[in-house]
Amino acid sequence: MSLILDGTAGVTGPAGNTTTLAVHTRQVFLSGTSATYTTPANCKQLVVREKAGGGGGPSSGTASFTNGGTGGTTSFNSITVIGGTGGDCSTTGAAGIGGTGGAGSASIRLPGQGGICGVWQVNSATQAQFEGGAGGGNGGGRGSHGNASGATGGTNTGGGGAAGGVAQNLITAIGTFATGGGGGEGEYAEIIINSPAATYTYSVGAGGTGSTAGTGGNSGGAGGAGYIVVDEYY
Repeated sequence: MSLILDGTAGVTGPAGNTTTLAVHTRQVFLSGTSATYTTPANCKQLVVREKAGGGGGPSSGTASFTNGGTGGTTSFNSITVIGGTGGDCSTTGAAGIGGTGGAGSASIRLPGQGGICGVWQVNSATQAQFEGGAGGGNGGGRGSHGNASGATGGTNTGGGGAAGGVAQNLITAIGTFATGGGGGEGEYAEIIINSPAATYTYSVGAGGTGSTAGTGGNSGGAGGAGYIVVDEYY
């Protein structure tokens, strides 16, 4: 029995019968809003993987600090995945929630990972710093180390952005500064489409915005955008 892997021939059995090997192509989309995907000629099945955008990290400061933005929704026709929420820099300092609850039937659907809450660190009798929390997901931005801006989520990973850190004098400014946790990761789904249509509409969710630095503080990192991968089988 011979096996040829160039996609042009097939497997020859003992009786001399030849079966053509299934081959496939792939298209990757890293951006696009209400764009059109065109199914290649003679394609019999699509396997679509889609990831939503990650939430942004909040800023820090003594005033004018704001929460991170929510990641964008990714869609392939009516099948959607939801972006992670931004980190919260209010009095709760909560981390963003991973995206979940997208619409449409998928063969697998996984919620995004939530962001990580920040950590207090006392440096001396008069000085403390709040290290901003990391973004959720494998591509989440690394937590800010001390008085620094939050890192952004990895490019097209759907990871959340990190929160900005802040340092303050405990004697003169106690209770007057804030930061928070990192943004949540975007939701993920896989779809199998047999006998695909000629075209589909798709959108790739953008990463949530990282917040601008507050007074005396630092900015939050933006979340990573999502992606769509389409494997085409013939």
